[in-house]
Amino acid sequence: MLTALGALLGLVRDQVIAHLFGAGAESDAFLVSWTVPEVSSTLLIEDAMALILVPAFSLAVARGSVRALLRRTLPALCGLLGCVALLVIAGAPWVVDALAPGLPDHALAVDCTRATATCVFSFGLVGYFSAALRAHSRFLAPAAIYVAYNTGIVVTMVLLPGGLGVRAAAIGVAVGGACMAAIQAPSLWRRVRAAGPALPGARVPGVGVALVAPVIVFALSRQAQVLVERFLAAPLPAGAISHLNYAQKVAQLPMTLSLMLCTVTFPVVARAMGAGDTETARRRVERDLATAAVVVLLGTALVTACAPQIVHILFQRGAFDAADTAATASVMRVYALGLLGQTLVGALVRCYFSAARPLWYPALAMLGGLALTTASGAALVRVWGVLGIAVANALGISLTAVLLLTGLGGRSVPVRVPHVAAGLGKLTAAALAATAAGRLCAGALPDPYLATAAGSLAVAAVFLAVAAALRAPGAGAVLAALPRTARTLTRKLPDAR
Repeated sequence: MLTALGALLGLVRDQVIAHLFGAGAESDAFLVSWTVPEVSSTLLIEDAMALILVPAFSLAVARGSVRALLRRTLPALCGLLGCVALLVIAGAPWVVDALAPGLPDHALAVDCTRATATCVFSFGLVGYFSAALRAHSRFLAPAAIYVAYNTGIVVTMVLLPGGLGVRAAAIGVAVGGACMAAIQAPSLWRRVRAAGPALPGARVPGVGVALVAPVIVFALSRQAQVLVERFLAAPLPAGAISHLNYAQKVAQLPMTLSLMLCTVTFPVVARAMGAGDTETARRRVERDLATAAVVVLLGTALVTACAPQIVHILFQRGAFDAADTAATASVMRVYALGLLGQTLVGALVRCYFSAARPLWYPALAMLGGLALTTASGAALVRVWGVLGIAVANALGISLTAVLLLTGLGGRSVPVRVPHVAAGLGKLTAAALAATAAGRLCAGALPDPYLATAAGSLAVAAVFLAVAAALRAPGAGAVLAALPRTARTLTRKLPDAR
């Protein structure tokens, strides 16, 4: 629930930015600086830091060597992050030139980049704290980080003087990063104080270059897709980067929700692989893939069917006009084609790194997808403009997902690839039927609110019905969970009051 709330507050943040700055040269300048927290989030919170440290802390918890691991890694990490943040601040003009050559408002982008560069340090602490807490099976504080982050950004934009323009949003990013670290620190401190002495002869899990390097290459390659998109979009008419950004932010919500389960079960898979229990890991991973696919494909169908209405409701006010709505909705529908691939990559890579051993295959698969994104994007942007960039994103991430799925069995958790692929095929068929039904219902109503409601109901009903008829994996679990969740809430809410 906290993760979902954080994602919704992210939409509120984007609504405020769209209302105040629209989709033009000023918002483009801020979004170039936004690349710094995006890359930092991927490296230091979502991917690299978690993939490296969750298995390490999981082993440390089992061996009773948590404090030793903290003493070995935290001071060095803080020193490294501080140096990198200062380098980005000093080199902000060159960073902007590299990210978006020819950007109309170069000076504004430099100012914003210097403010957002503080996230290199704060996000590093956030990712470290999150990994340690998840390994202790403590998920409340890590789940609340984006609630704190987006609240900090929105409050800062509202409170700072209007004369700062979009710089207020960049300052808000710095404030939000500090809030993320602060909300986790008390919980981690309690866990460290409660940690007992190390077991006799216990070893501190290693976090060496051989383990770190392939994870960092994978994470950078994955985030480089965004850099390629903005690089290709920079020469296009003003607003192209903004349309692409708003479309991604909305379309990625189903992916964010679908990966919540994998985030919680990652320590379980890591402990099972560390103990040599590959059968438990296999069952857990196959179940997670099916459930994540149900959520993301249901969301993909909704986003594709009701894209204009959703963008109208969320953003069309202030400086964001009807032309921006039409452009963003078109990009969002194309970008949604790669959501299943995005989800599979996020879920499968946790399997590869769950055993805490060096493994280069995921990085090579991601580099292959990035190469396809770059080559196809450079070709298609000349024909379709920003839509060509969205197509290239979907092609590249889908290739990476296929490579990771087909290569998993012999390198990590021994999942049954044909079984998983067949289940994904059934769920995709259900999503296609749901998209058609949702678009038909949404298009029949002129009011965007009523159209979105009707389209959502049609998508959900048709998707679950077709998935159940095809006996697709995960659909039955979702249907069974609805009444169970209702009963649980009914029982727990009086206690909460």
